[in-house]
Amino acid sequence: MVEIELDGQKVEVAEGCMVMHAAEKAGTYIPHFCYHKKLSIAANCRMCLVDVEKAPKPMPACATPVTQGMIVRTKSDKAIKAQQSVMEFLLINHPLDCPICDQGGECQLQDLAVGYGGSSSRYEEEKRVVLHKDVGPLISMEEMSRCIHCTRCVRFGQEVAGVMELGMIHRGEHSEITTVTGDTVDSELSGNMIDICPVGALTSKPFRYSARTWELSRRRSVSPHDSTGANLIVQVKNHKVMRVVPFENEAVNECWIADRDRFSYEALNGDDRLTRPMLKQGGVWKEVDWQTALEYVANGLKNIKNDHGAASIGALVSPHSTLEELYLASALVRGLGSDNIDYRLRNAEFAAPEGIRWLGTSIASLSTLQRVLVVGSNLRKDHPLFAQRIRQAARHGCQVSAIASVSHDWAMPVQTFVAQGAGQWVDMLGGIASAIAHEKGIAAPQGASAANEAAQAIARSLLGGERKAVLLGNAAAHHAQATQLLAWANWIAENTGATVGYLTEAANTVGAQFAGAHPVNDGLNAAQMLSGGLKAAVLLNTEPVHDSATGAQAATALAGAEMVVTLSPFKANMEFSDVLLPIAPFTETSGSFVNAEGRIQGFHAVVRPLGDTRPAWKVLRVLANLLGVPGFDFETSQDVLARATNAAAGAVTQVPAAQLSNAVKAPPAATAAAGDPVVASIYQLDGLVRRSTSLQLTADARMAREGVAA
Repeated sequence: MVEIELDGQKVEVAEGCMVMHAAEKAGTYIPHFCYHKKLSIAANCRMCLVDVEKAPKPMPACATPVTQGMIVRTKSDKAIKAQQSVMEFLLINHPLDCPICDQGGECQLQDLAVGYGGSSSRYEEEKRVVLHKDVGPLISMEEMSRCIHCTRCVRFGQEVAGVMELGMIHRGEHSEITTVTGDTVDSELSGNMIDICPVGALTSKPFRYSARTWELSRRRSVSPHDSTGANLIVQVKNHKVMRVVPFENEAVNECWIADRDRFSYEALNGDDRLTRPMLKQGGVWKEVDWQTALEYVANGLKNIKNDHGAASIGALVSPHSTLEELYLASALVRGLGSDNIDYRLRNAEFAAPEGIRWLGTSIASLSTLQRVLVVGSNLRKDHPLFAQRIRQAARHGCQVSAIASVSHDWAMPVQTFVAQGAGQWVDMLGGIASAIAHEKGIAAPQGASAANEAAQAIARSLLGGERKAVLLGNAAAHHAQATQLLAWANWIAENTGATVGYLTEAANTVGAQFAGAHPVNDGLNAAQMLSGGLKAAVLLNTEPVHDSATGAQAATALAGAEMVVTLSPFKANMEFSDVLLPIAPFTETSGSFVNAEGRIQGFHAVVRPLGDTRPAWKVLRVLANLLGVPGFDFETSQDVLARATNAAAGAVTQVPAAQLSNAVKAPPAATAAAGDPVVASIYQLDGLVRRSTSLQLTADARMAREGVAA
């Protein structure tokens, strides 16, 4: 440790730290633009110049290492004058367009100009003009004349997103940030460049000119998409979601969010929203009141139960629904006497799990892995924020290995990437097990395949290092031999000292298991229900044609049922449904999501429900009351959570460790491998991203529509 004196205060920091880090520890603010705690040091802007004793000139705090006994003054005349000179320089060419700039009110340059800028300029020359650039549907680069060349966006692309999509060309007054080749910015994390831009050079194209920052209310929420559970700030004006930005949580999403977390809000205000209950009468959809719709559903379910038995009723639920909604849907179905409920719509195997499948480690630990094997995942697109963490680990020497159907570009060094058909994954893992056994001098497990060169390379990698993980992706979870894959992964992990876990697909895949939203006795699984096994189907927040492994065949199967009830925020499933009940999306209801590491994160509604929309947990509660199902006397979603977790409301913030398990008691018998697992592409994951106009204009969405692997 090194001790320095900062503005008369003794500060102790680790050797190798910069003066800026010491100032942060001491709680002293040093003005800056190019410095960002998550990015490398560039020392471009010079705004952080400070007075270091015995130094002949002011030194940049972000790039000056501390030394024992160093004396630093951040507010001396020398430091202040240096900072004021830098500010004058930065404002020479900056346009005077604060009144129309989207960054106005939250602009670092604007804020610091108040304290360090002059009241007039000594320069009379014309300001330079930088031509705008079209870099895609998400980021606006219309006003690049505002750019102060801090290069935060460039460094973000290189270091966090993994792709240098922006760069600086030319020198001096001709310098500019550009895509160089005129391409679009296509990273799945690109929206973070908007957040880290300290001026209004990079702004949100969907949000552009729609509101001023001081008009917006800021309310916390949680992402309803992948299993990271990214923490969000939802910004609202006149009961309408206007913008979504990250809420910093170092243990979950750090200070980043994926583009689908940021821009999917467009669907909330789209034309496809369902705002009133609807009944299909004579093939024609008609809007009705809630009482009529719910009584119609209750009477229909009662009649079908009387005519065909409770086992003819089932529910298909989305793992993007809240824990409370999934719990009540399960309780409702079981209260009617049926065990037909499932969230695993894309699965091909439905073995009864020994515990709740989860990540097997903390999300934060992904950043410090030294060895990792990822099976059946396009990691970068399926889990952008997990990929970002593993990318940081790779930058510090982590050896990454992967097995998938297609060799994807993960924007990180991958030591061994095995691209082979899904039917060969079991043999490949068996080969890795054989190679590990050979390296350790132990007997190979029964049924292990011969190790090829790639298997040997992966085995040698996993036997090195200390912090290791074997991660099963969405394709592995949906695989026809999912249990065999897990059994081999467990053997490999046990014999290499690694953890084993599922990346888990949706915002609440772990929560769906915790809530019991799957058959526990002899109920029908999702595949059986979607093959025509039901007389009455309740669809909670899901569109089986898009969300299931059966695809278009699901519509034919469900059309054969006597009653199909869809609870959705959107006009969905209209070709085969009989009733549409408008339920609130995550911004209009309270609830909880459980992320991949088992963390329970609650959130509240940020806007009032649109039209006659109602929270799904209330709809399920009233429906249960009409059907005479006992135990549905809930007043708030917190009451439901307390029942679901068997604890006082808000007392449980983590799924009990005893329930989390990726163990397999015995390797299952070999089964015939089916085709490639069904996995949603990045912007087809759920109903929100599918209806976000801007996300559907991206290169990733376009390639998915054209059937091109990203």
